[in-house]
Amino acid sequence: MTEAYCVKCKAKRIMSSPEKVTMKNGRKAMKGTCPKCSTGMYRILGN
Repeated sequence: MTEAYCVKCKAKRIMSSPEKVTMKNGRKAMKGTCPKCSTGMYRILGN
């Protein structure tokens, strides 16, 4: 379970359907959706 900040709700929420992705600059991140408003959420992970 990954917690991230939802910009639309302005609150921290647990992501729905999180998946690990690699961004263009090579950093790893978790990508998912907000369970309340279904807005896309990202959480940048450490190296």
